Amino acid sequence: MNKNQQTQQKLNIQIDQQVGEGVYSNFFMVVNSPSEFILDFGRVVPGIPNAKIYSRVITNPQHAKQFLKLLEQNIETYEKQNGEIKIPTNPNQDNKNIGFQPLK
Repeated sequence: MNKNQQTQQKLNIQIDQQVGEGVYSNFFMVVNSPSEFILDFGRVVPGIPNAKIYSRVITNPQHAKQFLKLLEQNIETYEKQNGEIKIPTNPNQDNKNIGFQPLK
């Protein structure tokens, strides 16, 4: 079969309203086994010792790598348009008070 004979399949993507609203996440964990990657998305709130996981995605290694490449491409595009995304250093290493602080 040559290129002209191949038919392109159209993929219709549907998303329900609740999923479409999204979930804010500022905490991420990734663990893996030989057959899958587990990506946990959660939230850490200052002053609360526990993080809560709001979403878990389980995928195979090939899809995890495709996701990594897609995310890298999107970050590169973002930084070209908006400048470098700076990652703050660990506040405990620099002894800086970063984040929410109690009023004195």
